Amino acid sequence: MNFLDGELKVWVASGLILGAAVIVAMGAHFIIFLTLKRNADRIGSMVDKSLIAHARRPVALFLPLAAILVILPSLTLSADLLDDVRHIVTLGMIAATAWFTISLTAVFDDFISSKYKVDVRDNLLARQVHTRMRVIRRIAVIGILVVTVSAMLMTFPSIRHIGLSLFASAGVAGVIIGMAARPMLSNIIAGIQIAVTQSIRIDDVVVLDGEWGRIEEIGSTQIVVCLWDQRRLVVPLTYFIERPFQNLTYKTADILGTVFLYADYSIPVEEIRAELYRLLQTTELWDGNVWSLQVTNATEHTVELRALMSAVDSATAWNLRCHVRESLIRFLQERYPQSLPKMRTEIREQQQR
Repeated sequence: MNFLDGELKVWVASGLILGAAVIVAMGAHFIIFLTLKRNADRIGSMVDKSLIAHARRPVALFLPLAAILVILPSLTLSADLLDDVRHIVTLGMIAATAWFTISLTAVFDDFISSKYKVDVRDNLLARQVHTRMRVIRRIAVIGILVVTVSAMLMTFPSIRHIGLSLFASAGVAGVIIGMAARPMLSNIIAGIQIAVTQSIRIDDVVVLDGEWGRIEEIGSTQIVVCLWDQRRLVVPLTYFIERPFQNLTYKTADILGTVFLYADYSIPVEEIRAELYRLLQTTELWDGNVWSLQVTNATEHTVELRALMSAVDSATAWNLRCHVRESLIRFLQERYPQSLPKMRTEIREQQQR
């Protein structure tokens, strides 16, 4: 009984010491981040605010574990128990360190976002930088996770010995793993190629298999395209390496729009051309650069008129085309209804013999 009482006292004392160390560490964490937040609010630094926001939780995990690791040698517990606790704390500190490192990539991402804003008209450079940053960050996170898991597994002696025995057959294992992970590795390599060549970027306007949309997200293995009707088209990265697609904002967002009209041969082309110019001058959708109206085809029944106009981007060009098409049709209906497409029939009377 006396032995149990003595062991219980050791456990209680050790628990109180560890609890006190954790409380002190949490108090230090609170004071440190409160001071940093006040300084950041006073200075107005975006980097400081982002660092505080992203690093608060991993540091809150790291500091108590570090305090426990410092206090452990002073505890009067058995050597085996101390080793087990030290091992668990070490695993937690490795995870906290990896979490903190990943949060630093988020801070750098926020810094890039503040320097290169995409919510402006001329945002080509910003979209290039954002695309590279997204791909590089995801690759960095994958690398950090791989290193973290490897470091945690190496703390187990039995697994470390197994790893040494498997090292001799690393060539065969590498081939097997490579074959199994080929789709994922292909997408990762494609992501690196996209980041270097900049064939697509965040917020680019693309056309995939007849679907119009904007690049919303570039992941480590897939890309999310927000279509014009708010649907999301998810495609692998290799799609943009292996298949052709249209990038309407590859160099600039400027684009030409066309409207086709079909009318009778009696259509007054000059009047339609003047009406087109008047319509373009009265709308803010036209950027004032390019316009024309030409007869591009003639069949046995109708003539084809093509109205050409420029706009600052594809979305504006779509609205401009619809506006011009509706207005020209209304103009023909009101001013030249006789020039609308018609079918002619010739009736001949049979001569009486």
